[in-house]
Amino acid sequence: MTQSAFAILMVIVLGWAVISDRLARWNITGPVVFTVSGFLLANPEWGPISVNIETQSVHLLAELTLAMVLFSDASRVNVSDLRHDISVPVRLLAIGLPLTVLLGTLAAAVLFVDLSWALAGFVGASLAATDAALSAQTIGDERIPTRVRRALNVESGLNDGIVTPIVVFALAVAATQLSVNGGHEAGAGPLVELGIGVLVGLAIGWGGARLITLGWQRNWVSFGGRRVAALAAALGSFALALTFGGNGFIAAFVAGIAFGACMRLDDSALREVGELPELLGQVLAFGVWFLFGASLVPAALEFMSVSTILYAVTSLTVIRMVPVALALPRTGLDTSTALFMGWFGPRGLASVVFALLAIEELGNSEPVGRAVSAVACTVLLSVVLHGVSAGPLGRRYALRHNNNNLRSDRRAMDAGD
Repeated sequence: MTQSAFAILMVIVLGWAVISDRLARWNITGPVVFTVSGFLLANPEWGPISVNIETQSVHLLAELTLAMVLFSDASRVNVSDLRHDISVPVRLLAIGLPLTVLLGTLAAAVLFVDLSWALAGFVGASLAATDAALSAQTIGDERIPTRVRRALNVESGLNDGIVTPIVVFALAVAATQLSVNGGHEAGAGPLVELGIGVLVGLAIGWGGARLITLGWQRNWVSFGGRRVAALAAALGSFALALTFGGNGFIAAFVAGIAFGACMRLDDSALREVGELPELLGQVLAFGVWFLFGASLVPAALEFMSVSTILYAVTSLTVIRMVPVALALPRTGLDTSTALFMGWFGPRGLASVVFALLAIEELGNSEPVGRAVSAVACTVLLSVVLHGVSAGPLGRRYALRHNNNNLRSDRRAMDAGD
């Protein structure tokens, strides 16, 4: 990314920040703004800004963004609150997520006959991750039952980290099949990287949380020091894992889980700790969405076909909704809730970064382009449809849920009389 491109991106960030609340009332999300901006300003066909997606700076931006998002999402999971109702998130992650990966892989293999099973698996796993940021309007709507919002929040916070090793393994196998220089050896390499990433993440996450807690209890930490320490833990886990030959994304994800679980601070201090990693992750994410509009959307249009559109629609509906429905029996949630939770699984930042990693690892051959196009087309459709529908469908679901509760209360009162 050139200096001029970075400068223009920062001006857009400033403009968005100033009117962000007004745009939210019109159901215009940040990802929509930056995707459209990237497409209009940095499109390789006509854009005045030049963005080369294959440069090292672009890949570094994508990797750091995913690491920050993985750490922030995982660290925000409130373990104490989760203990009160763990069944729904566990079912979504243990049953719904694997089924989503499997169905997505099978659909990609059927609809794109030129894709290997490894590339089909990459597509299925990349699009199994949901985006907490794109779900924010739904998760933050207090009219929606807390149980539903908590389950969606935990799912979107953890599923991207869970599918990351699957994506890495699929890319390693695809690199071997395509004889791409620098690809991992299928088998031992990814497993060793995974193990190193887990160990580094546990060490940095647990150690960082304990040190911050100790400093807070003994009044050693200056104003803002906790924020900087949390940011250092997030970036440090990623960088240290890479230094030892491990997977930095897994390290950041595991560090976030350990960091959030081991932190012993009051509520205000906890909010302060998470502010800087979350803020930096959000700013970096805007850059990735800009790159998405500049490079991946044109690539998606280049490889656009009936199969691509069909896959995108199927991914957002059947491939997501059926696993969610199969995961929720005996949880006490009704059919309308299952449909609501099945629809609000937007694909977003993690899927975009996975697509950028695929280009970095595998190049731009036609099969890779078709796989990346399937991911990009699905994300683009999700950004538009979920952004537009979050407010109206959330209000409609909340109203229906409240009406059902009122009817149940009346029936209970009548029975008591």
